[in-house]
Amino acid sequence: MSSASPVEQLMEMIGGFQISQVVLTVGELGLADLLKDGPCSVEDLAQDCGANPERLYRLLRAAASVGVFAETDPHVFKMTPLAEPLASDHPYSLRSFSQMMRDEHFAVWGRLASAVRSDENAFQEMYGQEFFTYLGDHPKSAAIFDAAMTSYHGRETEAILDAYDFSQFDMIADIGGGNGSKLAAVLTKHPQLRGLLFDLPHVVERAAEKLESSRVSDRATLIGGDFFAEVPRSADGYMMRHIIHDWDDEKSTLILKNCRAAMEPGQKLLLIEYIIPPGNEPSFGKFIDLTMMLIPGGKERTEAEYRDLLAGCGFQLERVINTTQPISIIESSAV
Repeated sequence: MSSASPVEQLMEMIGGFQISQVVLTVGELGLADLLKDGPCSVEDLAQDCGANPERLYRLLRAAASVGVFAETDPHVFKMTPLAEPLASDHPYSLRSFSQMMRDEHFAVWGRLASAVRSDENAFQEMYGQEFFTYLGDHPKSAAIFDAAMTSYHGRETEAILDAYDFSQFDMIADIGGGNGSKLAAVLTKHPQLRGLLFDLPHVVERAAEKLESSRVSDRATLIGGDFFAEVPRSADGYMMRHIIHDWDDEKSTLILKNCRAAMEPGQKLLLIEYIIPPGNEPSFGKFIDLTMMLIPGGKERTEAEYRDLLAGCGFQLERVINTTQPISIIESSAV
């Protein structure tokens, strides 16, 4: 238990954005990439990343104070375990995630009070476009988003594959499958399985390269479209990871009903989502829920809310499978 007083604890919470900005700037400047081969002086780092040496030192000193890097000699810094995931080549690199959080996401969080007072979509109010339309018009942001989601969800993918047996299907459809990383992992583990990736046309274009590089493109069908209009048939299993949480109940219902229209009775739908637990215990999902409210306009849900949502769209929730990561697999059957 912390010995800090309530005032001290609250001051740390109020100023938490400062630590966040320090870490996000470290990621933006690529400092972990520059330090991964050994200690380096501030002067050399500044030259390599195009920074003001005196100001860069002040940034690194602050970062080191929270465990991101360590100052070994005056004006010389080295990597720490906490800094390692900020390197671009780390297996679960968070560098792209930090770049994404530093740009549009951080700005939109500044509208939290306004969003709570109203039903506005904070992202759309700030940028004049719905989030996914914005990504389609901004290739650089879309590339950062893809890379961030791939690294951020990488451990999730392993946990999903360990927790669920996909070999029961002949063809699995990944609805809103993004850049194809999840489908590629499923097909790689199950070489007898065929896959279908369905997403917006500009997203599907980005997925083709991932499926090709993973050597599963011969078993994967790519279809561009809009899941608010229809969902392709022909699969015997359907999955969506972090899709339903992007949308409010009205839009989620439309997506789920389109899935049901494409499915035969008894076929399975897997929703891979955070589930909000009851009570006041800390939960990562409770903060992701606010991100959903601010950016795409969606929400995280409790198990009971998922059960009711699915029932209203022609599905019966069969079971919730916990994984070693904060996400769960919500298995339902078409009725």
